[in-house]
Amino acid sequence: MSGKVYLVGAGPGDPELITVKGLKILQKADVVVYDRLIPKELLNFCKVEAEKIYVGKNIGDYVIQDEINELLVKKAMENKIVVRLKGGDPYVLGRGEEECLFVTSKGIECEVIPGITSAIAVPAYAGIPVTSRIYSASGFTVISGTKAEDKVIDEDYIPRKGTLVILMGLRKIENIVNIIIKLRNEREPVAVIENGTTENQRVFTGELKDLVGIIKNNNVTSPAVIVIGEVVKFREYLWKFK
Repeated sequence: MSGKVYLVGAGPGDPELITVKGLKILQKADVVVYDRLIPKELLNFCKVEAEKIYVGKNIGDYVIQDEINELLVKKAMENKIVVRLKGGDPYVLGRGEEECLFVTSKGIECEVIPGITSAIAVPAYAGIPVTSRIYSASGFTVISGTKAEDKVIDEDYIPRKGTLVILMGLRKIENIVNIIIKLRNEREPVAVIENGTTENQRVFTGELKDLVGIIKNNNVTSPAVIVIGEVVKFREYLWKFK
């Protein structure tokens, strides 16, 4: 007899941004397998007897991902309710689909509880809507700054206009900017948001051509979300209401 695995999105940083359903499942869990970037305060909602297992990993740790997959199955086979607590949303650049596929391939039920992705919430907390009719940004694109096997993004993923949101982009920022600046206006507004939605949030704005300098001169560290596009101009007005 086996238990069940839940992939729960913990949200972008503020612990209050987890969904009601996600919190309810977390409170029922026998085992919680959690990431580096989840709000640690959420662990206080677990049952006293719940087993909490930290599996935080850095970009490129593919072997560790295999171990996580096996761990989820092992604990579920012990007839336990297993919560895989992931930052943001499990299916937005979170490898949640890989974990769910592995779990279900072993005959174990896996349910996904979506979370609020940092790609939308972090800019919002900084006074930046990712879409706007005012600036003709009728859509937005979200990309990871690093592809599988630590490769840099290629030009095919970069839209020529509209809002571009980059997650996990700090490590390769010079290469990323060199690619983007060939396709978009170097004077385009940009924002870099560190520790978004938390009390430690910092926001820096400028132009695309200065993005590398903005990050280095301000010692920006992960987690950070980068926004490129005219919508960044809204920060001048909307951040005051936060």
